[in-house]
Amino acid sequence: MNEEGSTSNDNEALIGSLVREEGHIYSLAATKDLLYTGSESKNIRVWKNQKEFTGFKCHSGLVKRHRNVLWIKHYDAISCLAVTEDHSYIYSASWDRTFKVWRASNFKCLESVIAHEDAVNALVVGLDDLVFTGSADGSVKIWRREVHGKRTKHFFSHTLLKQECAVTALTMSGEGNFLYAGSSDGLVNYWVRETNWEHRGTLRGHKLAILCLAAAGSLIFSGSADMSICVWKRTLSQEHTCLNVLSGHSGPVKCLAAERDLDGMCNERRWILYSGSLDKSVKMWKVSENSTAQHNHQPPRHSVDHFPIVSSLKRMGSKRF
Repeated sequence: MNEEGSTSNDNEALIGSLVREEGHIYSLAATKDLLYTGSESKNIRVWKNQKEFTGFKCHSGLVKRHRNVLWIKHYDAISCLAVTEDHSYIYSASWDRTFKVWRASNFKCLESVIAHEDAVNALVVGLDDLVFTGSADGSVKIWRREVHGKRTKHFFSHTLLKQECAVTALTMSGEGNFLYAGSSDGLVNYWVRETNWEHRGTLRGHKLAILCLAAAGSLIFSGSADMSICVWKRTLSQEHTCLNVLSGHSGPVKCLAAERDLDGMCNERRWILYSGSLDKSVKMWKVSENSTAQHNHQPPRHSVDHFPIVSSLKRMGSKRF
């Protein structure tokens, strides 16, 4: 357990780190008392009480039949993980251009979908049985889930965004009304459900590529190749303000996940934020929605509600993030 790190606000504090020498950590998902982590090893590990609980392997690209059960597994790095609201299904997406659906009760693969022309960098589960995917091909797509008996079937709905620069991260607000997409150009675009997923603005706060996003309550967290995490707060008027910048990682921040801090005061909404980095560590932070914007030496970070969606002027080499 490692507890190094710093913040510019007493309401945010690093409370621990999980370290496992198994390669870069690319994805996180938190639900109930379990934390799921995905890495370049192509394995999904499960943690409980800050200790490894179990895991299931996704290292094969082959389709096998064993006792009449279909097993379909990733053959490239697992870029992102997501869990449905009822905790029934786990989604994993990969640089192999697919996303897969797993039954949470027994970790068995139910479906494999070839989703994009290039690596799938991000996936989130929304309301109305919708699934959103973002890819190195520069697109954000919407999929519709249907359940047939004990299996699932996903159908393509439409493309929400198409641009030159890679889509590197997605997150959905807790109530499912806002979708956020980060890109390799350092911008975060967002859309609103009540206006049929109309584009409503852009957050500008990082100098390097956005690598991950997470949302909790009225807060949005953006992690970047610049090794920092911006904490944004959404107002009732749908404006966004950067409350703080969290630092502590020695490598790019690759994945984020948040859960409610049950130890917080009854009149205070606090969250536990998990951040996974290419420095091979997972850090844990306490973050409060009651925080106010900090005035420090960081570059100004603000939302630009009508900033145009633009593509990067120069591709950043590999578009797999």
